[in-house]
Amino acid sequence: MKIRTGGPDSADDVLALLDAAVRWLAARGRTGQWGEQPWSTRPGAAERIRGYARDHLLRIAEDEHGRTVGACVLTTDAPDGIPPADGPELYVRWLVTDRGHRGLGAVLVADALDRARERGRRLLRVDCYAGDDGALVAQYERLGFTRTISFTEDRPAGPWPCQVLELPL
Repeated sequence: MKIRTGGPDSADDVLALLDAAVRWLAARGRTGQWGEQPWSTRPGAAERIRGYARDHLLRIAEDEHGRTVGACVLTTDAPDGIPPADGPELYVRWLVTDRGHRGLGAVLVADALDRARERGRRLLRVDCYAGDDGALVAQYERLGFTRTISFTEDRPAGPWPCQVLELPL
């Protein structure tokens, strides 16, 4: 496994990972997080991913064949609507992995912690979908994060429960 910094040219690979994640979630009846529509067909999705890769730190996980099997977008600021941290932080904006590579999310979180330390940050935060059975929140808790802020975001598809979690360095 190799983790490298990606750029706008990595957008198609990230979109493919997001599409696969939507298919996997939908096949299990878990459409509350990202719906059923592939990311690659959503208006502006490719431009959004390219913008994240251009303006923020995109970390790409590649398998032994050079295929993209995971991606993590890191920023130095929380998304709109989420209060800023008390001190310097690194924020996980997106994290998506190929379902065939168990444990890869933990590898990308460990890499994010390394990037935070390199930048003198004291905190790694993330927000995620908190609906259904809370499995995604529980996964972040298994990685060492603790819950902080909970809220529900109004979206066109309906209410979207969100959980912010943090991991002090």
